[in-house]
Amino acid sequence: MKKLTPFKKEKNDHPSIINRSRLTHGQRAADHMTGFLGSWTFIIIFFTFLLIWMSINVVAFELRWDPYPFILLNLALSCLAAIQAPIIMMSQNRQAERDRVTAKYDYAVNRKAERGIQDMQKQL
Repeated sequence: MKKLTPFKKEKNDHPSIINRSRLTHGQRAADHMTGFLGSWTFIIIFFTFLLIWMSINVVAFELRWDPYPFILLNLALSCLAAIQAPIIMMSQNRQAERDRVTAKYDYAVNRKAERGIQDMQKQL
């Protein structure tokens, strides 16, 4: 009787798996931040923060730190936008590179399958 051996782990050389393992800490952080900044959770938290900020500065006369034109809030929002834009662009550029590499890989796989099918058709 033959002795059964466990399955061998095959090497997965799909580009998306290879690229994920080669990311730097900064690239991973940008991807995680982009994932959070583009979520409903962030939108709801940020909207709530803005409402609280404006409500306190309109209603509470003694606690005002940023009266009606909300200059400080405007500065904070501008800084957030200035930081968010490059982070989002870094993530989009990396995604475009992954898409390009994946498309090349898919093309190579499709060409190999096409050649195999043509060879089988010739043999028939």
